[in-house]
Amino acid sequence: MRKKKGGVYIKKQKHQPLQQASVDPITGRKIPKSLVFSRGKLPSSLKQLQMDLRKSMLPHTALNLKEKKRNNLKDFLNVAGPMGVTHFLILSKTPASPYLRVATTPQGPTLTFKINEYSLAADIARSQSHPRCPKDLFKNSALIVLSGFVSGELPLRLTTNMFQNIFPTIDVKTVKLSSCQRIVLLNYNKDTKLIDFRHYSIRLQPVGASRRIIKLVQNRQVPDLKNLQDVSDFVTKAGYGSESEGDEEAATVTLSSDIGRVNRASTKSAVKLQEVGPRMTLQLVKVEKGLCSGEVLFSEYGKPDGKGKSDDEMPDNQDGEDDSEGSEDEDGSEVDAEDGEEELD
Repeated sequence: MRKKKGGVYIKKQKHQPLQQASVDPITGRKIPKSLVFSRGKLPSSLKQLQMDLRKSMLPHTALNLKEKKRNNLKDFLNVAGPMGVTHFLILSKTPASPYLRVATTPQGPTLTFKINEYSLAADIARSQSHPRCPKDLFKNSALIVLSGFVSGELPLRLTTNMFQNIFPTIDVKTVKLSSCQRIVLLNYNKDTKLIDFRHYSIRLQPVGASRRIIKLVQNRQVPDLKNLQDVSDFVTKAGYGSESEGDEEAATVTLSSDIGRVNRASTKSAVKLQEVGPRMTLQLVKVEKGLCSGEVLFSEYGKPDGKGKSDDEMPDNQDGEDDSEGSEDEDGSEVDAEDGEEELD
């Protein structure tokens, strides 16, 4: 079943109406939801970055969002309303550099970041000897951690508010520790004015337990004892018996509840972070009052009138170009989220 909303067709799920926005039962606030899409033509590496960003925003985003070339920003806004979408993450590419726009729907503001450097999740995994990505890693939202955003200047305040509100809030007293599996870290360097975007998975290891015992409990497999005289030899085998992970006091926490089979309540566990990607180095270059338009509140390259940067160096609102291609068939324009609607609700 497909429901028409302002020329955009949405695949409606039978088990959950799209019109009802999700509300956090603990905080009573509306859960932030996002759409990650592109404007204009992107190279294959940036298309993969777009998919990596969608994964980092899970579960409150449309992972399988399918966009048409003729879609304009209004089409996405028509979808955002009934689906409860609160933020847009828009990738674009100019001859000079790729850009990421982060906007609050439906009226802004919009923050434009220049992507100075980026690494894909696949690149991060290839650089690791033991990459880790459990199947349920993206079941819950990531925690957001901001570092270095201490200035009272308007651009930094807007950036702080934007990223704080793009992820669901948590209640530290009631949150389930088992749901805290990922962290998105944003670190601002006041000297370079660059923001480092990092995405990590969280892993806990009990302090004082050998890696062999941990692996035995987690895998539930009978170990190979054919070359051992006694089961104690398996535990005390040289190089394994006394080796434990995370005995540093600064990296340990005392758990209030059981997590998995090896991390038990009232015991100490070491907190391990492992990068899963993507990785980006961002530079805030423009702040607009509206949604990808309106008064320029901040510009890195000139006065707040938008002057001082050529058209090929700054991303423009490319919806006019897309409108010209799809104007003859405006009612047929389509933003199809398919499986994404279920994730957004």
